[in-house]
Amino acid sequence: MNQPVEQLKTRETLRLCTAGSVDDGKSTFVGRLLHDTKSVLADQMESMERSSKDRGFDGLDLSLLVDGLRAEREQGITIDVAYRYFATDKRTFILADCPGHVQYTRNTVTGMSTSQVVVLLIDARHGVVEQTRRHLNVAALLGVRHVILGVNKIDLVDYDEETFRGIESDFHEVATRLGITDTFVVPISALKGDNVVEKSTNMGWYEGPTVLEILESIPVAGGRAADLDFRFPVQYVIREHSSDYRGYAGRVQAGGVSVGDTVYLAEGRTSTVTHIDTTDGEAQSATAGESVVLRLADEIDLTRGDMIAGGARPEAVREFDATIVALTDKALRPGAMVQLRYGSSQVKARVGQLERILDLDGVADQDSPEQVELNEIAHVTIQAAQELPVEDYAARGAVGNFLLIDQATGNTLAAGFVGHRLR
Repeated sequence: MNQPVEQLKTRETLRLCTAGSVDDGKSTFVGRLLHDTKSVLADQMESMERSSKDRGFDGLDLSLLVDGLRAEREQGITIDVAYRYFATDKRTFILADCPGHVQYTRNTVTGMSTSQVVVLLIDARHGVVEQTRRHLNVAALLGVRHVILGVNKIDLVDYDEETFRGIESDFHEVATRLGITDTFVVPISALKGDNVVEKSTNMGWYEGPTVLEILESIPVAGGRAADLDFRFPVQYVIREHSSDYRGYAGRVQAGGVSVGDTVYLAEGRTSTVTHIDTTDGEAQSATAGESVVLRLADEIDLTRGDMIAGGARPEAVREFDATIVALTDKALRPGAMVQLRYGSSQVKARVGQLERILDLDGVADQDSPEQVELNEIAHVTIQAAQELPVEDYAARGAVGNFLLIDQATGNTLAAGFVGHRLR
């Protein structure tokens, strides 16, 4: 029975992404989700039917619902992160389909960075491979709590339980080592529809939920950023000399603030929030994700990049440990001068020691490397030209994330995570 319209309007939204190795069937899986949840428009169905027939496909090529770029369709691969939206009676979903190729690791980082759940696809014929470990490492790095392993193409191994259990064991070994404990493993066939949306009739030995049932039941972790201490990087100072108005505009990155709260500023200073201004007028409080203007009881000379904080204000430092993901062809070497963007601050910085590059195949890390190249993930130290109130990465980037920018071109060289270490 359909739910009342008012209940549908208040459905929670879950953000997820798919990842996996090349040809593990990610795009077909996403197409199956869209198709079986009735999220495909009539004209899309007609176009997919024509394209499937033109390509000599027996039935519907569901991957065409996702691989929208011409180059992707011609090569039969996913190149960029493709975002899709679908809904059921219980929830709405924002899904990012990430590329499987090693050279697109940076795209996978982008897709996972805002996701609450990762659906990791594995070909049942190949089991856990290098890209499986790579994507699990990235998920652990980004603090993703929930990982669903879809053992895909199970029909190509005759729905064999022993094959499935072996892959399940290998997966749990890697996930446990990385600290990912909230996991689900489901045998699926995206092509035939087994256990994606509908329960399979071909695997009497599997009594667990379908992938969609898991997605509909996982808690939406919308409050993670709100559970942290209050963090408010100042974006702009608003002055009206005729009325002595002084407000600090920005976006609440973490936590929440209310009128009357004590807040902490640089150099041990404190003040009290007297007003919270929004586009709809004054408010009594603001939480993570909201853009507001704060007014304080004291006249304090704050500028763009300063932080207004609640609770335990992070210590301002000039040097800190971090993990970075290289995003361009320009290699990063020790001593490289860059622009560091942290919150609303942008300062000159230097890449210090390169401690090691993670070997995501799980064999051996490379200690003291000479440089960090495109798509590599490395542990480094960063030396800033001035003190910054950095803190460990948390809550999918609510705090602790930064960018390294080329001073000459303005290109982003790497994305970074303060104080984060894998293994």
